[in-house]
Amino acid sequence: MVTETKILNSIKNLLMLSPNQRKLCKRLEEGRGRLFRMAYAWSHNKDIADEVVQETMIKAMRSVDSIKNVEALDSWLFRILSNCFYDLCRKRRDEIDIDEITLLDRETPESVHLQNEMLESVKSAIACLPIKHRQVLTLIDIESFSYAQVASILDVPQGTVMSRLNRARQSLKKILNESEKNHNNKAILKVIK
Repeated sequence: MVTETKILNSIKNLLMLSPNQRKLCKRLEEGRGRLFRMAYAWSHNKDIADEVVQETMIKAMRSVDSIKNVEALDSWLFRILSNCFYDLCRKRRDEIDIDEITLLDRETPESVHLQNEMLESVKSAIACLPIKHRQVLTLIDIESFSYAQVASILDVPQGTVMSRLNRARQSLKKILNESEKNHNNKAILKVIK
């Protein structure tokens, strides 16, 4: 009963929005896919990504009328996403310590094209990075945010963003090189057998 009441209140609130607020709500909904991709890149778990995006959308809808600069909407949304992700990690701290988990996607079908294998290797390598490096790397290199926007989203100094990005790229390169070396060694062993 409580859920139905919340849904009805949400519908009433949406109907009372101004045309400008409705436009902003539409842009929020259009950005949902990008938010999901980013949440999934950070968590490597569809359920967690869905939960974080849902919470982000709820918080964004509640404060959509406070948006003054529509151009800053993306940064604002991704900042909410980052905060929601950290909130979820804190709630689940007893269950999972996300910084200690190495997330890997080990299932790769044999029929996958070489480019897809490379993409999987990169995804796996990114998953091995600490969450702070993963966030900076994905926001800058995948979503093309500027250093200043990422600093605003993550609420850290711009120099910290640049430093984390540098460390993330170096770690990523090292992981990919080691992965390629291990892959080549396995191939040599298979040939010898």
